[in-house]
Amino acid sequence: MNQWMGLAERVLDGVEVTNQEACSILECPDEDVLVLMHAAFQIRKHYYGKKVKLNMIMNAKSGLCPENCGYCSQSAISKASIDSYRFISKDSLVEGARRAYELNIGTYCIVASGRGPSKREVDQVVDAVKEIKDQYGLKICACLGLLKPEQAERLKEAGVHRYNHNLNTSKSHHPTITTSHTYDDRVHTVEVAKGAGMSPCSGVIVGMKETKQDVVDMANSLKLLDADSIPVNFLHAIDGTPLEGVDELNPLYCLKVLALFRFINPAKEIRISGGREVNLRSLQPLGLYAANSIFVGDYLTTAGQEETNDHKMLLDLGFEVESVEEMKASLAGS
Repeated sequence: MNQWMGLAERVLDGVEVTNQEACSILECPDEDVLVLMHAAFQIRKHYYGKKVKLNMIMNAKSGLCPENCGYCSQSAISKASIDSYRFISKDSLVEGARRAYELNIGTYCIVASGRGPSKREVDQVVDAVKEIKDQYGLKICACLGLLKPEQAERLKEAGVHRYNHNLNTSKSHHPTITTSHTYDDRVHTVEVAKGAGMSPCSGVIVGMKETKQDVVDMANSLKLLDADSIPVNFLHAIDGTPLEGVDELNPLYCLKVLALFRFINPAKEIRISGGREVNLRSLQPLGLYAANSIFVGDYLTTAGQEETNDHKMLLDLGFEVESVEEMKASLAGS
């Protein structure tokens, strides 16, 4: 039995991956990556079979952010050329949900730039979510920045099932990425969402000049945080941001990262997120042997792959899309 299959069996028996084992996954020789992915798939298959969860982003508010995150085209220090606009209308949010429903996408993600939402913005999301739940029954994920307990409670009451707030990087690397808020601020918001009864969604961005140990620390931090859904983003460096021109990733390393997150967070939803098209490139399909979830369509200020191509990719792999009806049934049973 090879070392990766042995590790996968130990993980399925409830044994936690050691730091040395985690680092060895990222150091896996390129010629052994297919063996590593096969082992990761045994864990993924145990918990999710061949099902894939689909997610779609609605960029509800773009730019105009006072934060200084080095990766972000919407930040106060970014010189990137993007569309900036204030919070879109309720009708636009509902229309986006209709499109997600027609594409059989189970989770609709309402994302807004900024440090945190104003009362008016929370009101707008609450009104839209109530209508979306009535008309389409989709799972709603909100990503609105740093959150106060009373705001979290209102979102939960309106029907928001999941709240996303990414850790983005390791605690030690965080000050090199942003100084306008702390790593602990991010952890606190995830805890606030959990406290209100929303499912915690928190992930990372890989490729921001961090070390391999930083990547291991990210995966372990999300395990400790008990995030239900973990978006793994790969840096798509945008001109005009402090990380402009950074290009540290290659497809095989991205696969190793996805395998790492599966081994450390075996039962969690691992989602291949922003930057998958430009970093995984032709190896995108292999990523789903570790991950069980993807974003479909465009991201915030960068374009994604055509929805039809995503569906073809899943069909070619022999995977099955979790339907909206299956998602509704799982929500009803939770």
